[in-house]
Amino acid sequence: MARQHIDALVVTGPENIYWLSGRQTAGYFAFQALVMPAEGAPTLLVRQLELPGSCANTWIDAIVAYQDGEAPAAALTAILRNLGAERVALEADGWFVSPRLYVDVCAGLARPPVDGSGLVAALRMVKSPAELDAIRKAASYANAGITAGISACAEGVDENAVAAAMLSAAVSSGSEAMAMEPLVSSGGRSGLPHMTWRRRVLAKGDPVFLELAGSHARYHGALMRSVWIGEPPAEARRMMDCAERALDAALAAIRPGEPCAAPHQAAQAVIDTGGYTEAFRKRIGYSMGVAFAPDWGEGGILSLFTGVTEILRPGMAFHLPATLRAYGEWTVGASETVIVTKSGVDVLSDLPRGIAVR
Repeated sequence: MARQHIDALVVTGPENIYWLSGRQTAGYFAFQALVMPAEGAPTLLVRQLELPGSCANTWIDAIVAYQDGEAPAAALTAILRNLGAERVALEADGWFVSPRLYVDVCAGLARPPVDGSGLVAALRMVKSPAELDAIRKAASYANAGITAGISACAEGVDENAVAAAMLSAAVSSGSEAMAMEPLVSSGGRSGLPHMTWRRRVLAKGDPVFLELAGSHARYHGALMRSVWIGEPPAEARRMMDCAERALDAALAAIRPGEPCAAPHQAAQAVIDTGGYTEAFRKRIGYSMGVAFAPDWGEGGILSLFTGVTEILRPGMAFHLPATLRAYGEWTVGASETVIVTKSGVDVLSDLPRGIAVR
């Protein structure tokens, strides 16, 4: 902030607000902001209903509440004017700054705010030991959930029962609310990205796709596995073999000092050689940490993808879903949540990666 001559930073992302203050609530759908001045104590702006929880769950002393029916933009600009902030930076890349709100904030300031996106996120890339411990716990909850989901898959069982088993096991193991629902899909719909349960009954010959994240103190760890009801087709087996080798290549490429692009390039080379380029049109991974709905990952902070030059460092955490799709038919693959160490990676699950035949 000092280098950019910023008088005050308006933090709007619930993850960044939590990371800085400890504030978490299911009511973050109502506008909130943490105003961080270049000098002095921060001020938290919340909806009136959220005031008691904010007092209980943060270390912030200055908390301002706006009433239902009041314009939060007016309350925010009043805080900034009272601070005497002339050059204001606003996190504009989050989920919760609408174009209308941005226009209203600009109208209440002497000059438009500059973009403060990324100032806090950059500090979250490398996790502290306490953060890594939370991610390890979250990954163990995901492991329990996926294990239960695989066990629940059987001919005649519906997708809802599988999802219920996953959620029950993860929550019973210790998981808090996840930032995104589990992904459970079967049959041809399993060959489409981000599908989830819809009461479909599993039948002989069905592929099943399972993915889940566990949550500990809002830190997440995710895991994905493939299941088949009966013997998978030979082509699905070949695709799964390629996906596993791609994941192994990506994990081997994660080393401190290497760019974030390296694991993706290693995985992509295996996939291209295997002839499955069109079945894999995405990045190999994204960072993990604090997450609120609608996403359990930190993909806006770090991606393992072509052209990403950020250097891998010990203490970073990633989820690597190595998935290959026959679109509209099936998805196969496996994923791991990992922590970058001084010599490579620590993989947080020991669950077998191959297709689980049920």
